[in-house]
Amino acid sequence: MKCRHCAQPLTLPLLDLGSAPPSNAYLSPAALHAPEVWYPLRVLVCQHCWLAQTEDHAGREALFTDRYAYFSSYSSSWLAHARQYVAQMQSRLALGPHSCVVEVAANDGYLLQYVQQAGIPCYGIEPTASTAAAARAKGLEIIERFFGVALADELAAAGRQADLIAANNVLAHVPDINDFVAGFARLLKPTGVATFEFPHLLRMVQGCQFDTAYHEHYSYLSLTAVQRIFAASGLQLIDVQELPTHGGSLRVFAVRADAAAHPQATPAGEARVQALLEAEAQAGMCSAAFYSDFQLQALRIKRELLTFLLQCQAQGQTVAAYGAAAKGNTLLNFAGVRPDLLPYVVDANPAKQGQSLPGSRIPIVDEAHLQRERPDVVLILPWNLRQEVAAQLAYVRGWGGRFAVAVPRVEVWA
Repeated sequence: MKCRHCAQPLTLPLLDLGSAPPSNAYLSPAALHAPEVWYPLRVLVCQHCWLAQTEDHAGREALFTDRYAYFSSYSSSWLAHARQYVAQMQSRLALGPHSCVVEVAANDGYLLQYVQQAGIPCYGIEPTASTAAAARAKGLEIIERFFGVALADELAAAGRQADLIAANNVLAHVPDINDFVAGFARLLKPTGVATFEFPHLLRMVQGCQFDTAYHEHYSYLSLTAVQRIFAASGLQLIDVQELPTHGGSLRVFAVRADAAAHPQATPAGEARVQALLEAEAQAGMCSAAFYSDFQLQALRIKRELLTFLLQCQAQGQTVAAYGAAAKGNTLLNFAGVRPDLLPYVVDANPAKQGQSLPGSRIPIVDEAHLQRERPDVVLILPWNLRQEVAAQLAYVRGWGGRFAVAVPRVEVWA
């Protein structure tokens, strides 16, 4: 395989999780009687541009289907994050009734609803029919297509260039990252700004977050790699912020490289970019040694989780899971967990309830099921939301129940 950015041969392994079905390919009751498609799940690192990337086995149409079941609005903390972002960008960029805001991967309108409420003209681009329909139900305009140069050129020719383009947790999800990024340089106004949020590869490795690897994540991103990809596609980084979301993310600010003396380019922003690039270099991210221990950490977490579940079973303690998230599917399939050790997983999203997790085939149920069954332990699979989930399920403590996470290590608390 060759690097999807620079086309150099890939030889440095980061992670090998065997094989798994797509993490968001939830199973209907009828699908439980049919076979599933499993793909190898391996991540390699390019030693030329340092882009970490999943081996190519499934196209985007096979992963982001009409039945795509990830809806952003079911996380209250993520909604708060989106509301805060809109307020910050409105102030920073002086956005108003004469501006245009575009979100690429608008999902269910979780972010654009706040742009609309502020009276700022906006539209979204979202290829999955299920989430696009949810966004339209909020009164938002959604273009139901995959984004790239072709669509960007069409929109620019129609006079629909943007003052702000938001792209949250989508940069990792695109197979042709060069075409995708180049589209932003076409769709931005000369003085426009694009922001991208994505999990930081540095935090992924340091935090043993191997479960954030799945087929829908084609790339695993450092600022070092992103700067190179953007520069090759006509974008210039002018600022970066470190965020706590998803176990540690970056928000980068980019402008058109041909925009001379951009009003948002400041010495302070450029200094933050340079400081983080230097921090990545000091951590060793431009050397093979940085990536050498990640597989061993994944194996350790797998063993710890299985030991914990088997001990609970031997002691007669019941365990349920919360959060039918993609990262949970990666963890459970790599560890080989099945309904005999984890009989059900609770999720707030009605689109997932009544279905089963891909691979493990663990049933997905609603919260009322949890309240009836009263398990001894609730294993929170989206560990990045552990505080939010534990607060939401505080009543579990009323029957003596405890909470647990498996990443970066098994931790149990009351």
